[in-house]
Amino acid sequence: MSSTLPPGRYSSTTKPARSRRSMAWVAGAVVVLVGVIVAVVAYQKFAKSEIDAEITSFEIVDDSTLDLTLKVTREDPSREAVCIVRARSKDGSETGRREVVVPSGDDQTVLITTPVPTSRPPGMGDLYGCSFDVPEYLTTH
Repeated sequence: MSSTLPPGRYSSTTKPARSRRSMAWVAGAVVVLVGVIVAVVAYQKFAKSEIDAEITSFEIVDDSTLDLTLKVTREDPSREAVCIVRARSKDGSETGRREVVVPSGDDQTVLITTPVPTSRPPGMGDLYGCSFDVPEYLTTH
């Protein structure tokens, strides 16, 4: 008796080498793509920004005013910037917000103190964010 099967009657039990190679290329491409996406997200999240700012202190003046002091460091101090600061009540809700212009100058790091009017008694202050995109209504030109 012969152990050879008639051709075309039964399917092959092994995949051709060509199919395995193409699957390896596809898997490699997916790994590279995922790596690039992770690198881009990490760069955007952890790269040094052009403006670094932080609230250094706040003082509750009265039931409707909070004084905030923020420290702003810019790579290019010759450019005007804007920072948005806000006051929050003791329960954490926002009770006041203010846009603060950081004028151009010679110093990379500046301290700015600004009052923030509030609608309820303030409990703390925080920084919403900073940008070089100063709205036209805030510019002095």
